[in-house]
Amino acid sequence: IAVYMIYRWQTPMAFAYASQELSAPLGTFNTFILLTSSLTVALGVRYAHTGESRKVGWMLISTIVLGAIFLGIKAYEYYTKFEHNLAPLLNLPFDYAGPDPGPTKIFFGLYFGMTGIHALHMIIGVVMMAMFVPAAFRNEYRDGNSLGIEVIGLYWHFVDLVWIFLFPLLYLVDRSLPVPAM
Repeated sequence: IAVYMIYRWQTPMAFAYASQELSAPLGTFNTFILLTSSLTVALGVRYAHTGESRKVGWMLISTIVLGAIFLGIKAYEYYTKFEHNLAPLLNLPFDYAGPDPGPTKIFFGLYFGMTGIHALHMIIGVVMMAMFVPAAFRNEYRDGNSLGIEVIGLYWHFVDLVWIFLFPLLYLVDRSLPVPAM
């Protein structure tokens, strides 16, 4: 994020125009999905505290489904960037017709890097939660045994918090600028 901020400070207009290539509606919907998943994991932690083990399982499953929806939307966004040659990865052609293609390439490199690391951490969180689901349905959280659920909940909230920084930085900053003539 610090590297992004430095480059954005150095080439603000290029980053502003490049960010307009991202879908703010998809980013906003993904933010809603992720915040909703924070609610479901928080409810799971609460149910673990109260010994309602089966509800823990259902909240974890809900969080996993929401996480998968987020990742599916992110995969679609990646697909559209690859389709429009805006993915400066793996020696693929980069074809940006707008102003300042050099800094724009840096923007998209940072976009893929930051959101890719975030997606990796989401995948880790989804897998970890899936490991707790069978125990929940075996009623292992009926005695208030909640430490594992609390830890995965904290991890998930941290991943959500990172997105709360990434979303405005990548999708919202400078949205009011006019789209450049190409």
